[in-house]
Amino acid sequence: MRYLPLTPDDRAGMLAKIGVDHIDALFADIPSDRLLKHLPTLPLHKGEIEVERVMGRMASRNVSASSVPFFVGAGAYKHHVPATVDHLIQRSEFLTSYTPYQPEIAQGTLQYLFEFQTQVAALTGMDVANASMYDGSTGCGEAVLMAHRITKRNKAVLSGGLHPHYADVVHTLSQMAEAECVTLAPDVSGREDILSQIDGTVSCVVVQTPDFFGNLRDLRAIADKCHANGALLIAVFTEVMSLGLITPPGEMGADIVVGEGQSIGNALNFGGPYVGLFATKSQYVRQMPGRLCGETVDADGTRGFVLTLSTREQHIRRDKATSNICTNSGLCTLAFTIHMSLLGQTGLKRVAEINHANAVMLADELDTIKGVSVLNQSFFNEFAVRLPGNASHSVEQLAARHIMAGVPVSRLLPDAGLDDVLLVANTEVNSDDDRKAFVEALKEIL
Repeated sequence: MRYLPLTPDDRAGMLAKIGVDHIDALFADIPSDRLLKHLPTLPLHKGEIEVERVMGRMASRNVSASSVPFFVGAGAYKHHVPATVDHLIQRSEFLTSYTPYQPEIAQGTLQYLFEFQTQVAALTGMDVANASMYDGSTGCGEAVLMAHRITKRNKAVLSGGLHPHYADVVHTLSQMAEAECVTLAPDVSGREDILSQIDGTVSCVVVQTPDFFGNLRDLRAIADKCHANGALLIAVFTEVMSLGLITPPGEMGADIVVGEGQSIGNALNFGGPYVGLFATKSQYVRQMPGRLCGETVDADGTRGFVLTLSTREQHIRRDKATSNICTNSGLCTLAFTIHMSLLGQTGLKRVAEINHANAVMLADELDTIKGVSVLNQSFFNEFAVRLPGNASHSVEQLAARHIMAGVPVSRLLPDAGLDDVLLVANTEVNSDDDRKAFVEALKEIL
């Protein structure tokens, strides 16, 4: 059957039905500077083999993270994923299933989601975790909306150490929800005065640890003041591997913990798909977005699994839903669960220790270079370095030498006046030779 596109009359009728004069009105919420003024410089049509050639040439320009010394982080991290993980998730019963719309016949899917939730709750030190979110940033936005529902307030305070992408998502959702969002100035030191921002009008405070600049944050004092003022503390992480070594946010008083789980079981994949982790205290479970899988027994006493809570609009009335964008990132959660099962508690701690040790060695070596200074007093596997010049220029020069040196802060915070600051991540995959190549090349270009 031929595909017959809509006619101009069809489009006019649809626009009239929803009460707008032109299709551009449907994109009014998108900032005008983000809209394309013209069609992209791509051919309107080509044959299949021609498309393969064009796309192949474009893809060949990418540099794989595994092919060069790689020190890029800032929210997505290069870790070793055992071959077992990829082998298992490509089994047909996993690869072809997506989401348990008929949970009673999806026992296998429900079981691994239940195991996933158990792992996330243990990692974060929280009572309960959901069956995952799209990614860490949307999970963060959902956590703020959840806090507003619980506290019946609508003001969020965001730390200056929160990842800029996460802050942007919160601001976008807050704007649509007509909620107030206060973001503190970028904080390289990790010593911002966030306590002074907390009062009886605040719904929640959002603090990341390790933060965007790599600093480890003690959340206890912030949690105490939040609770004294009837507010919630939302703890965020972008590097889940850190939870193998640092104090879990739940043990520091966090009410909601959200973050990115990509580091465990999931490759970089040039940006996705990733998996958002979301955990909270048991008293807030009915306000938690997403799904919650539970364990039960059937009529014969046999162990089984169920969807205990299904709070999306596809399951219940839209006005009762806690979210209309969340789902479980099926294969990504399974990859996470398999990798975590292979590591176990001891293995996760060991990998985390190697990450930290490697980062400390690199930081010490970089700190010896004339004009270079490490800015952190504490960090896990990522830290901020001040260079004697523009960090973006240094990154480009090092890339020309086949070294992916890190992320210039100015790329994500262009107006912060931090053009000379570089974020450097060093995980277990980087060898002594990788670190040596980075240090020697940086000495050369400086």
